[in-house]
Amino acid sequence: MWRTPFQKRRCLAPADGFYEWQKIDAKTKKPYFYSLNNSKPFAFAGLWDAWKDTNTNEWLLSFTIITTEPNELTAQVHNRMPVIMQPRDYDRWLERGTVEQQPTDLLKPYPAEEMSAALANPAVGNVRNNGPEMLMNPVEN
Repeated sequence: MWRTPFQKRRCLAPADGFYEWQKIDAKTKKPYFYSLNNSKPFAFAGLWDAWKDTNTNEWLLSFTIITTEPNELTAQVHNRMPVIMQPRDYDRWLERGTVEQQPTDLLKPYPAEEMSAALANPAVGNVRNNGPEMLMNPVEN
């Protein structure tokens, strides 16, 4: 499904952090917010694609963020993490190349020592909730 986009339609998704949920039990999950220690924005490795809906004849655009195995920090909470690109690799990630030149070596965990994690507000799990208060756990405040 993503073979052609990986070869021809790689993209970068800007972010300043991401959430992962630690499963406590069947009904309880604890959200964590991950960011870089330097608090700077970064980019996830992504892929995009477009296709025509046969029912409406409209073009649909979609993209995905690529995940990889977790680093030591995120492994405490989840079994995967998004691929965070190093700025020095942005151009290489975006370049088209032959099948032999695909930058698969860039799809690795970001160094754990350059990241931080914080318990987030449980309300972050509801899409109706938005705002800076989602980054803070009300129990810790």
